[in-house]
Amino acid sequence: MRSNNIYLDYNATTPLAPEVVDCLREVNPHYWGNPSSPYLRGLLVKEKIEEARTNIAKLVGTPHSEDIIFTSGGTESNNMVIFGTTKYLKEWNEKQKSPLSGIPHVITTNVEHDSVILPIKRLQEDGLIDVTIVPVTKKGVIVAEDLLSAVRPNTCLITMMMANNETGVIMPVAEIGRQLQRVNRKRIADGLIKILYHTDAAQAIGKIPVDVEDLLVDYLTIVGHKFYGPRIGSLYVRGPNSATPIYPMFYGGGQENGIRPGTENAPMTIGLGKAAALAAQFFNQNQSLFICFREYLEEKLKERFGECAVIHFRDPDIPFLPNTCSVSLLTNEKFSGSDILRKCHRVEASVGAACHSQDKPSAILSNSGLSPELARSTIRLSIGLLTSKSEIDDAVQDLANAIRILKDGKKKKENLS
Repeated sequence: MRSNNIYLDYNATTPLAPEVVDCLREVNPHYWGNPSSPYLRGLLVKEKIEEARTNIAKLVGTPHSEDIIFTSGGTESNNMVIFGTTKYLKEWNEKQKSPLSGIPHVITTNVEHDSVILPIKRLQEDGLIDVTIVPVTKKGVIVAEDLLSAVRPNTCLITMMMANNETGVIMPVAEIGRQLQRVNRKRIADGLIKILYHTDAAQAIGKIPVDVEDLLVDYLTIVGHKFYGPRIGSLYVRGPNSATPIYPMFYGGGQENGIRPGTENAPMTIGLGKAAALAAQFFNQNQSLFICFREYLEEKLKERFGECAVIHFRDPDIPFLPNTCSVSLLTNEKFSGSDILRKCHRVEASVGAACHSQDKPSAILSNSGLSPELARSTIRLSIGLLTSKSEIDDAVQDLANAIRILKDGKKKKENLS
């Protein structure tokens, strides 16, 4: 492992907050009982888990802690919502005098994370759902009218991320939620199925306000390791009076009201609750820090590389994450973002999602309007709570050194040929 590194990939993952580490140290030796057991040792753990559930509920703006279901992470939360679509239409049809013909229809966008798009494609390939993938604009944002124009009588689910992990663009989730409410009122009056609404808020929580009452979503995905918590997650499911359907992916015990069976991972769950409490308590302070250091980073990139530093997704009418800088460092030699990062001695960053190949242009960037050349040369730099101005200064210099090394290497090859 490299020492003295400069970590600028907080959108990929964050370290545990010191307070979360302290929490886990306390929990592991003292709260190891089974939360389903009726005696004191189990009840104490159950109490801690419910406290964590309350903290997460407060973080996303719901007064009902029972709206929160603990999962293994964002992938499971997203899959739980998407795979439930087939059962939703089936159950709805069984209750109707005039059931709908056909299979469920799902609407999503062309910039979603693989944990959304791949389960959707799998269900489509198996002939279990129809899908409409709505493209974002060349500015990387979805247009509400474009999304809602894809609605059909059999539409059961709209799923879209709240903020893009690669571009930093914030999607108009609340605006779509308001319009979808009107659409659903008419659909219900016309005897059609209600369209459920899901957003993956993995990149948003802790960086921008996330309030389910404002967003008007039925489901919201929460991922702990994106806001200095453990690598588990949870799923908000609107309730208790809306009767939003949710279906288990696993079967076993009755934990999480039978929706997510299996003995609870108490330490990680309690740690997640601690991270949620910290994110809520220090939200304004943290957001100001992100803005300050991201602006400083972009200023230093411009100072060092001039017009060769092209910062993407900065339309004044489109909001973006306060910590995210998507930048191309253009050279006459047309080095890729991956080429540059490989030659960096200290900078740890990425060219896109951590789970994607780093050797070809990101489809997300291409779908968001970047040319093949710009997409190939893009580096994603994301600020975190441990970032400092001195680190940013050193990171910009490291990037410059990497480009110099690449240029020297290319000249040597040309001289030898």
